Amino acid sequence: MLDKFLLTLSIVLYAVVVPYLEINDTHVFNPAWVAHAKLHEVWQLITNSSLGGVALWLTWLTKGGRAQASLIALLVTGGFLAAYGMQELYGGSMVHPDGTEKTAFGINVGVLGFGWVFLTSLFTLARSASSKGRS
Repeated sequence: MLDKFLLTLSIVLYAVVVPYLEINDTHVFNPAWVAHAKLHEVWQLITNSSLGGVALWLTWLTKGGRAQASLIALLVTGGFLAAYGMQELYGGSMVHPDGTEKTAFGINVGVLGFGWVFLTSLFTLARSASSKGRS
């Protein structure tokens, strides 16, 4: 049950909270963004939320689906962490146009949140793998 709880929290973070935080004038409706960037942002939000729906289904309604749900979370959050790590290569930034960045303890909140999801997804994946080895 711990795995299902951790996976559900993780899925809600990337499939519900992130779209809630980004469907506003800092992202999707940002007048400074070019239309092509907005399309990619909405595409990413729809894709990640759809993957979250699949991951919830795998977590709660399939036998042994937690490993696949963990892999989905690893891909979604790992993609963000990789993009964050490479931002200097392509001119990306988590700093808003007004010069602010959402941080906690001096660390970007996206890195904190998705870092937590990434680590807990590794944990649930490892637990899933070890439980299959015992059956």
